[in-house]
Amino acid sequence: MNSIDLNADMGEGFGTWSKTDDDGLLQIVTSANVACGFHAGDPRTMRRVCQTAAERGVSVGAHVAYRDLVGFGRRFVDVEPDELRADVLYQLCALEGIARSAGTTVRYVKPHGALYNTIVTHEAQARAVVDALTDWGAGVPVLGLPSAVWLEMARDAGLSTKHEAFADRAYLPDGTLATRSRPDSVLHDPEEIAARVVKMATEGTIVAIDGSVLDVQPDSVCVHGDNPKAVAVAQAVRDALGDASVTVKAFA
Repeated sequence: MNSIDLNADMGEGFGTWSKTDDDGLLQIVTSANVACGFHAGDPRTMRRVCQTAAERGVSVGAHVAYRDLVGFGRRFVDVEPDELRADVLYQLCALEGIARSAGTTVRYVKPHGALYNTIVTHEAQARAVVDALTDWGAGVPVLGLPSAVWLEMARDAGLSTKHEAFADRAYLPDGTLATRSRPDSVLHDPEEIAARVVKMATEGTIVAIDGSVLDVQPDSVCVHGDNPKAVAVAQAVRDALGDASVTVKAFA
């Protein structure tokens, strides 16, 4: 690859509580997945992140989620499709309004946490998310795992789809992410993570937990913003990509 996007989850706090170093990450990444208030985030935080992203030329994405503040959006919710459709639409419209007031706009959509993983295979919830996107009508790209059923539905609905890989998460042999209940599911060493991302970008491969080699062609690579070492990881990744002559730029 000649270029790749580097994204991170942002605005993941509520009121005075915060899990992400938004200012630090916005000096490094090219795309910001902004929490829309359902798994984390509040209007003031959303506006602050959007304003800083606009000032620094970072693309804003809607990080839509289940209505699950207590569980940080990482628990499956057996929600009816019509309710999920409305919840996602609500989040999209809220962030778009705030982004415009801050001098930018929502340029892509990426589901968060359990919703992200569920709609890889759950057709009813996948359809609800895609229906919300078509209701919204902005026509922006959507970002997810290459094999996800919701991306197939999004393509059929005329939306541009982008593939994502994860810098700091372990992969199963089928190309999905290892559950966070596994002790080896999250990587923490910045240099190890940076080396993985360079291999993704230059060779199109990643090594799964069992040692098998997976083919990946990511348009964007994610660094989880709630990792205590997120800023160090993001900087190590960006530096390593530069050393490998890979340009880091937003896909949207």
